[in-house]
Amino acid sequence: MRSNPTFLAASISLLIAQSAFAEVDTQNNQQNPSTTSETVSLPTMGVSGTGFISSEATGEYTTARTNTATRLGLSLRETPQSVTIISRQVIDDFQLETITDVVKTATGVSSKMLDSSRQSFSARGFAITNLMIDGVPTTWEGGYSAGETQTDTAIFDRVEIVRGATGLMTGAGNPSAAINLVRKRADSREFQGHAIVSAGSWDKYQGTVDISTPLNEAGTIRGRLVGSYRQGHSFEDLLEDERQVFFGTMGFDLTDRTLLNIGVSHQKHDPTSSMWGGLPTWFSDGSRTNWNRSKTTAADWSKWGSDVTNYYANLEHVFESGASIYAAYSKSINEGDLRLLYLSGSPDRVTGEGLRASNSWYDTEREQDNVDIYGNVPFSLFGREHEVTIGMMHSDQDFVADRRPATNPAPVGNFYQWDGSYPEPVWGPKATYVSQDTEQTGFYAVSRLSLADPLTLILGSRITDWEISGMQWNGSLYEFEHSDEVTPYAGLIYDFNDVYSAYVSYTDIFNPQNLQDKNGDYLDPIEGKNYEAGLKAAYLDGRLNASFSVFRIEQDNLGQVDPNNLVPGSINQQAYTPAEGATSKGFEIELAGALTENWNVLLGWSQFRAEDANGDTVNTSYPRRTATLYTTYQIQNLTFGAGVNWESSNYTIANNPLGNPDKLKQESYALANLMARYQITPDLQAQLNVNNLFDEKYYSQIGFYSQYAYGAPRNVTASLRYDF
Repeated sequence: MRSNPTFLAASISLLIAQSAFAEVDTQNNQQNPSTTSETVSLPTMGVSGTGFISSEATGEYTTARTNTATRLGLSLRETPQSVTIISRQVIDDFQLETITDVVKTATGVSSKMLDSSRQSFSARGFAITNLMIDGVPTTWEGGYSAGETQTDTAIFDRVEIVRGATGLMTGAGNPSAAINLVRKRADSREFQGHAIVSAGSWDKYQGTVDISTPLNEAGTIRGRLVGSYRQGHSFEDLLEDERQVFFGTMGFDLTDRTLLNIGVSHQKHDPTSSMWGGLPTWFSDGSRTNWNRSKTTAADWSKWGSDVTNYYANLEHVFESGASIYAAYSKSINEGDLRLLYLSGSPDRVTGEGLRASNSWYDTEREQDNVDIYGNVPFSLFGREHEVTIGMMHSDQDFVADRRPATNPAPVGNFYQWDGSYPEPVWGPKATYVSQDTEQTGFYAVSRLSLADPLTLILGSRITDWEISGMQWNGSLYEFEHSDEVTPYAGLIYDFNDVYSAYVSYTDIFNPQNLQDKNGDYLDPIEGKNYEAGLKAAYLDGRLNASFSVFRIEQDNLGQVDPNNLVPGSINQQAYTPAEGATSKGFEIELAGALTENWNVLLGWSQFRAEDANGDTVNTSYPRRTATLYTTYQIQNLTFGAGVNWESSNYTIANNPLGNPDKLKQESYALANLMARYQITPDLQAQLNVNNLFDEKYYSQIGFYSQYAYGAPRNVTASLRYDF
């Protein structure tokens, strides 16, 4: 009898929760001595005026409240949407080095590697295009990515992921998810910190230092510095990687009720022999290729370098009445140095000849200025307590990509003998290839209204002005403007008791898109609606959160790949067609937090169906079902854990060299990870992480420009951490 994965996931959740309650009851009767020192040794961390609580301070797999969905500072159970928290403890336990690593750990979110330096994220059948930093959204063009998906996690306290439409906070965007990167803060009134050194497969080495300290005797001025350096090779031939990260921040208690935070971060990513695209899928006779996982199309000189700098300042004040105000300014500068080689076509099975080379050197810069202001006011009405948040967000993003064409590209030759020694071409003069200015202003209001003891209404709306203008690679100018776009938000939560609640929510979807069809015309904006309902539970005073949600998304004008066409006049820019009446519907299950004092878990299951008005499947390159399980258990000085990621099959239809349609498919697969940590002394610990334990061979993507790429084989990292 074939097992039902959905039933299995739900059963595991219930069994784990039941075991947790049984063990907690035992611990209530008999204290576990192994946990006493762990509890006492938690660092002293501050709490900001608006209720920021560092996940470092708790060491938990969840958090007490989240601001990403509504800015109301609600707990997970009070938030009428699906929210996943990847806390600092999860990041440290499983060595999640980049945002891409975090995404692969989260419920219902998947990642595909486009090439050696770019990833694409998706949830509920749609691409994720919004990253948020401390609640402020930023968007980027995947084709000119400058390190966004390789953002280092060293500077972040946690990552909050809200699935579904998030227009109330992000304005324009896809109904997939918002990924909010929450920065670490200078909130320690004691000198503390840690240093980590690690070494791993493919000669990877990394060192990280994180120091917090008060800067005056009273501790009202505090500072924090984080620095990290990593270098190493890869399972891909020739590829080498170097990444430097710096983060400095200060916290000032201007008064007992006023907090000022300022900071700057910088990440320099300098990979060499970077791939642009993937590996050839077919030989010229139409038969499939089967390259080694280490095979590359990169040259010795190719690179996908990036420099990302962020400056920010935010001010928080809490009034005696309980009302609060928050004001922030931030500026981000992303610069890219992209010297790229793209190999296309299909080689001859015998001679290896037949591939074509496209060479381009892009210099990119994306500057974004953000203003974020909101206030929260609690109030009494009809004998009940309520609150309202009113805010404004403004962002102005300028993007420019300059290009140097290749004047004398050399022939590719025999791809069987490819060793990266392909000569760098003579580059032509630099000229602006594309430029784009995107400006968005949003005013929003959202309230939490207590209708009755068990019933709460979350009601809000946003008005967005969105404008984009620029120049395309062919010299054509464009300008789009969408004024007074209204995005409603509504959620209703019913509390059965102090543990269980049910909710329903609704929001509209609005998302301009700059995709072009085979005639070069831009597709109309995506429009639609998002519905969600679910059950939530908060066990053990909120240390363990469980949720079950169902959702339905309806939208029109969703851009779909037109596999047989490129945009006219482009080198390799994919053309798209609009899909009418697209729907995505499915459900998700999650259990996250502390089962006992010694046992943490992050368990999730997600599945959906996405179809157009004719019932035809859309976005087939995204897996329909995913499952994650990450758990750790501590016995005395030893902590051990395991993680499993599973996803169902996905595919893309493309024409082979003979002109016949071919299904490029990745079968379902699972990746297993292990970790073990030993506390050698109170200040020194050693950790071992093994990823892809069973050395599963799988595609990290298949079908992007009719090519494919492999995921990483088994790899090991050993590290030492010393706490000051």
